[in-house]
Amino acid sequence: MTRDGSIVELAAWLQSAPGRHLLAWEQQRLDDALADAFGFHAVQLGLPELDGLRTNRMPHRWLASDALHPLDALAPCGGGDVEPAAAARRVSLHCEFDALPFANASIDLVVLPHVLEFARDPHLTLREVERVLVPEGRLVVAGFNPASLWGLRQRAGRLRRALGFARGRSLFLPRAGEAIGYWRLRDWLRLLGFEVEVGRFGCWRPPIASAVWLERWRWLDRIGEHWWPVLGAVYFVVAVKRVRGMRLVGLLKPERRNSATAAATVARRDAPLAHAQAHGHGHVYALAGEPLSDRVPEHEHEHEHEHA
Repeated sequence: MTRDGSIVELAAWLQSAPGRHLLAWEQQRLDDALADAFGFHAVQLGLPELDGLRTNRMPHRWLASDALHPLDALAPCGGGDVEPAAAARRVSLHCEFDALPFANASIDLVVLPHVLEFARDPHLTLREVERVLVPEGRLVVAGFNPASLWGLRQRAGRLRRALGFARGRSLFLPRAGEAIGYWRLRDWLRLLGFEVEVGRFGCWRPPIASAVWLERWRWLDRIGEHWWPVLGAVYFVVAVKRVRGMRLVGLLKPERRNSATAAATVARRDAPLAHAQAHGHGHVYALAGEPLSDRVPEHEHEHEHEHA
């Protein structure tokens, strides 16, 4: 399947009952996490059906898409409330996610909703995001969790197709794309210098296409977060780009500035000798290890002649 085909298939799946349930959960997490994320420039890559930056207050916010297919030509499926035409109108620029048209260290916030699953090279996409992020910039990733009931049903469907069974039946999740595990993603982020601040899971309802039955299993969301949190169908990660050797500091205080410009105390070579003579030590040695008998001042020789 081509890239545009996979994007269109994902957009159609998001109109289904499980797709709308997933969008609602991710939208709530993004609204809560990004409301207090400050900076100047924020960009969301992909998934225009999700308005990830709507609660963010940065002055410059963009939605980027790598789809060449016009999303507004896709008709809503299943009576969903997400309009592809309205989502397509929010797109600010079209670009390749592994070659972003931004300068190094110029973006304060990047949102990746289900981008790595469908990327040609997820490693390259993450490296490109790390390049454009400023130090202490934030990265938000949302993705399908393969270690969940939804992921298990997807793998079972692919296995049946590989064995020649149920070839006419569609898979539960979009066919294209490869789900990336939560711990695998954390390893990738750590290698790129990111520090994970938030890691959450959601959508514990069983993989059912019916909206009525999904609503009946709503109680699983309440207990799943406490009893089996890592088995949620989707994960939500917030990571911060760390740069070694950098530390945010404030203005230099006046007393610290004065102490920094004060004259430094210089030690004299004869300081230990003067200290030893003043305290009347019987046998004092010089710095080079020689006895002071060879270094008696001339005025002491004069006193010796007078006594004689």
